[in-house]
Amino acid sequence: MTTAIRRADRRISPVFLGLVAVMAVSGWAVWSGTLAAHTGFAVFLFVVSGWIVSLCLHEYAHARTALHSGDISVEARGYLTLNPLKYTHALLSIVLPVIFVIMGGIGLPGGAVFIERGRIQGRWRHSLISAAGPLTNIVFAAVCTAPFWLDGLAGVPAPFRFALAFLALLQVTAAILNFVPVPGLDGYGVIEPWLSYKLRRQVEPFAPFGLLAVFGLLWVPEVNQAFFGLVDTILHGLGVSSLDSYLGQQLFRFWQGEPQLPQGGGVF
Repeated sequence: MTTAIRRADRRISPVFLGLVAVMAVSGWAVWSGTLAAHTGFAVFLFVVSGWIVSLCLHEYAHARTALHSGDISVEARGYLTLNPLKYTHALLSIVLPVIFVIMGGIGLPGGAVFIERGRIQGRWRHSLISAAGPLTNIVFAAVCTAPFWLDGLAGVPAPFRFALAFLALLQVTAAILNFVPVPGLDGYGVIEPWLSYKLRRQVEPFAPFGLLAVFGLLWVPEVNQAFFGLVDTILHGLGVSSLDSYLGQQLFRFWQGEPQLPQGGGVF
């Protein structure tokens, strides 16, 4: 009976499989041009479904690492099923990140799954649990940009290339923001086990406001420019031009009409 329950707790959720199916079908539509009159809408579905899939994998990485570090409670909570509805902060993990993608074209870090830290021994394990999520975003970005840095773009339709570039941009922004060592973000979770107990207690009350503070700073023009300059540098290193990601974002915003060439300015 216990074995059957465990298998159910680890079985991939139909919700996640449905998201993968939407990503695959919309990706095929973008590639084939089947919905040529609605290419932007197909790109929108592809990017949003791909983004949610990456969020699920991000949270799964936290949970799976916690499981192997001693917290077996993640099974009963359903975190290993990749079901976005099982996360403790569905609003922070799924809804708000999607809204920010639609509004601002930036990968908002999601709320982490609930980990029973008392079950886990060793500071390195605690740090690895926090790092596992954003590391997943890095891997996802590498996969999205593989055709670029492997010189495999020959024969790839332009809309699909642009969509991959924009999806990669979201992964890079999410990874960078997640690794910022601010309370409430994974970056702080990486260094927290190495801080003194007194300092952790002093910082703890500010955790709910850490993400808000980071996004507040991003509205400062100089910080915004430096941030997206770093994002562009990383993408260029992966073979993705800023024009590719820009046009991907413009296709994604299908409700604004046909994409226009950039006239200068940032992504925000």
